[in-house]
Amino acid sequence: MIDQNQSIVAVVPAAGVGKRMGADRPKQYLLLNQTTLIEHTLHVLLSHPQIARVVVSLGAEDPYFSTLAIANHPRITQVVGGAERVDSVLAGLKAVNEPWVMVHDAARPCVRHSDIDALIATAMSSDNGAILAAPVKDTMKRGTMDGTIDKTVCRENLWHALTPQMFRTPQLIEALTQAIAAGVNVTDEASAMEHCGMSPRIVSARSDNIKVTSPEDLALATFFLQQQERV
Repeated sequence: MIDQNQSIVAVVPAAGVGKRMGADRPKQYLLLNQTTLIEHTLHVLLSHPQIARVVVSLGAEDPYFSTLAIANHPRITQVVGGAERVDSVLAGLKAVNEPWVMVHDAARPCVRHSDIDALIATAMSSDNGAILAAPVKDTMKRGTMDGTIDKTVCRENLWHALTPQMFRTPQLIEALTQAIAAGVNVTDEASAMEHCGMSPRIVSARSDNIKVTSPEDLALATFFLQQQERV
């Protein structure tokens, strides 16, 4: 049973077109094991016992989502997103009355409930929310405009930001609104919180929670999902 005083809504921005995939449709509608990316993602969120519902921000002329069976799920709310990811997130937040919200990429179908559990526990014990992240393992290089190495960057305390990212709903709305007004490049929700002087917590998560952005990622995500099914 979901505690209504601690209800969590997931917002999934899904208005992007995914140009880097070079496909005939937005990447969230490409198939993995005969199921679209976004369906895999939504099933993970909807099956988590602490997520009350999911708000999906779609493109204004999206012809695909309505054809999916999951579009009629009683715990899915559909809204029209915007030109940029941050616009779609804000559009989704307008449909959220619950105290807590987590934002998750439509193209991250491999997130596990165990990581979502850890995120929820940490976010609810923090004043500034929390994000899933994976520690950087590779040697990091900073490049120059002409394509040469400027220097090697120390990877200690460097993290790959993942999603979901979870915050108190009013706090995130205010942070995003302020960041947009200030012209900040909001690459994820945590960056808006940082702009407002807040420091979200980092929750170390599995690195197989990949975001599908290029054709080779499809095969990798398929493999990871198959491994989860076997487990």
